[in-house]
Amino acid sequence: MEAKRKLRRVVVIGGGISGLAAAHRILEQSRAKNLSPEILLIEASSRLGGIIKTERHDCFLLEAGPDAFLSEKPEVVELAQTLGIADRLIETRGENRRSFIVRNGRLHPVPEGFQLLAPGRFWPFLTSRIFSLRGKARMAFDLILPRRAEMNGASDESLAQFVRRRLGQEALERVAQPMVGGIYTADPEALSLRATMPRFLDMEREHRSLILAMWRARKTSEASRSHKSSGARYNLFLSFDEGMQMLVDAIARELPHASVRLNTKAESLIFDEQANQWLVQASTGEQIVADALCLALPSYSAAALLRETDALLARELEGIAYASSATVNMAFRREDIPHPLDGFGFVVPFVERRSIIACSFSSVKFEGRAPEGFVSLRAFLGGALQPEIYALDENEMLAATRSDLHDLLGIEREPLLSLVQKWPRSMAQYHLGHLERVERINQHLKRFPRLKLAGNAYNGAGIPDCIRSGWKAADEILKAGVRD
Repeated sequence: MEAKRKLRRVVVIGGGISGLAAAHRILEQSRAKNLSPEILLIEASSRLGGIIKTERHDCFLLEAGPDAFLSEKPEVVELAQTLGIADRLIETRGENRRSFIVRNGRLHPVPEGFQLLAPGRFWPFLTSRIFSLRGKARMAFDLILPRRAEMNGASDESLAQFVRRRLGQEALERVAQPMVGGIYTADPEALSLRATMPRFLDMEREHRSLILAMWRARKTSEASRSHKSSGARYNLFLSFDEGMQMLVDAIARELPHASVRLNTKAESLIFDEQANQWLVQASTGEQIVADALCLALPSYSAAALLRETDALLARELEGIAYASSATVNMAFRREDIPHPLDGFGFVVPFVERRSIIACSFSSVKFEGRAPEGFVSLRAFLGGALQPEIYALDENEMLAATRSDLHDLLGIEREPLLSLVQKWPRSMAQYHLGHLERVERINQHLKRFPRLKLAGNAYNGAGIPDCIRSGWKAADEILKAGVRD
């Protein structure tokens, strides 16, 4: 029985960043643990990287997926250092580090010091044209509102409920929804605040007022910066000089060539309890034997594979909703855009009734995205609130994007080039009760110590979160192998 239980082959299903991080971690850590399992990563499509996809068209570098990551979470930087590409990290340009919000068809700067939901500085907030006088007065009421009566974390609250309660309806419609929508593509009425931005709940618990919490945090941060003069510091958003695809390609180079199989879909799974092994039926006709398994897939895909093994686990996985989104990259001559483009981009509140959710001024935000005298823009469409926009065909989506950019940036000329990329059911939605659902999923998984899940459906949707989920899955697989 011991021979049957030995960790000889680990199969990772899914070649997005989560699966790549898991496979690389197993390769890296197994040596230190005196293990030498065969690693096999299978991917249904013809490429690795999932929604991370960088393309070069002429002299333009276009991101069809995410164009950056948050430096506050260390996983990408740590992985880049391990892979030897940390010197290829780039920060956003030093000038024009601000963004805009659309109100009544015009772009207005986000007030300096504003952090997603609440203002951190008084005067920029007071003079902002994003809010009406009545809206500002209602937001200021947060300074005297009491804490929520039930602050023990036992009950969940949606983003919309929280913002409406603390800051009012206008703050929800004009800032919270578009800013958070750009991150989660979510409906704020359904989005769990505890699962996505628990720090705002902590602010209320510790400081009572969000605005007071922001002001105190700013003063502490300024005091801390004044006493620190050494050590590496990054700004909030980072990328790579040749785009986010660099991270994918660097991991792929580290994996043994024979360990990656593209165009290979897992069609079914069987768990052999006696041998403590998984049998993976592949689309190529092969049956792959695995001593341990990491499903780095959307939760609905994992559910389809696990339905015969554990129907209750599959039901929980199917309960995680997803939204679809699309990116539209366009390139223009700089002289053809009347707007000064004196920021990194803008977000569009749902109440504005536009087609696009947001737009990044890609070549303003990062170096090397467009040649001198030209500009690249990247629009974001779809999401939970606008599935009908995602349903448009590519030509209709281009026309809708061009119409919005004409109205908002004054662009009349046709783009020099355009690239539409659709991502169906790509963004997991952390609805109310999400954390409890994840806990139930984890309880079901205890039946299968060598089965792990990774991806954006569970404990974070960003690239650093996905890498962390892959690392965690890998570490737990190796730990189970040593324990056996």
